[in-house]
Amino acid sequence: MLRLSLIFALGLIGLMTAVPDAKAEGAADVAPTGTLRVAVAVGPAASAFWTTRDASTGKPRGVTVELAKVAADKLHMPLQLVEYQSSDEIAAAGSKDVWDLSFMPADVKREQFVDQGPAYVAYMSGYLVRAGSDIRSAADVDRAGMRVGCIEGTSTSRTVEKSLKQAKLTKFVKPEQAAELIGKGELDALAMGMGALEDLSRKLPGTKVLDEVIQSTGVVVVVPKGKAAAKVWATHFLDDAKADGTVRRALDGNGFTGDKVAP
Repeated sequence: MLRLSLIFALGLIGLMTAVPDAKAEGAADVAPTGTLRVAVAVGPAASAFWTTRDASTGKPRGVTVELAKVAADKLHMPLQLVEYQSSDEIAAAGSKDVWDLSFMPADVKREQFVDQGPAYVAYMSGYLVRAGSDIRSAADVDRAGMRVGCIEGTSTSRTVEKSLKQAKLTKFVKPEQAAELIGKGELDALAMGMGALEDLSRKLPGTKVLDEVIQSTGVVVVVPKGKAAAKVWATHFLDDAKADGTVRRALDGNGFTGDKVAP
């Protein structure tokens, strides 16, 4: 009996060593350093894309952080969050080998830096108007004398820049600066994603988010340009995360219960 058990054990070991570990191979393709480095955008207001700083820890928190944690768990790797101020900053750093995976609104301009996978949620942009403003529509924003802000390095900023003809547009590198100025009434309108604007409006009494959508796209998973195997893994990961409820839980857990998971 002992001899048979030994033979069985040796056979089992041989079988295990003969079959390659698919997860380990996938992990090396996605995160060759042994740590999954996920790039996130940190701002003053949360959305399905933007993260904010946790008041107690000072670390980023939000939907993309929750998705990053699940991705690291699936790869059996530690997670490192790499912080940026906009999605364009994240994309531009894609060739510098400083991050492995990220999420951002889909944008043609960024395709020279990153390979985009599927979307996990729709991303709509609009305007937040200052307290006491007479602005009632997007058309009202584009008037002489209107002071409009946007965040530099975002797809929303490019949409607004193309659409405005009369209003004065200011691009802010730091989202916090724009939030502070509209709170003081020194900006008439601020263009960002709807989720972030709604969060910001709750923090700035008297401000209002206009109903009109000025841009609509999807927030997609991305990897640095040319990493084909990593893109395949990221695509499977996000498809599974949508199917098994991970994305829904990440949205709901961060207060975005009305946001719909992308098909």
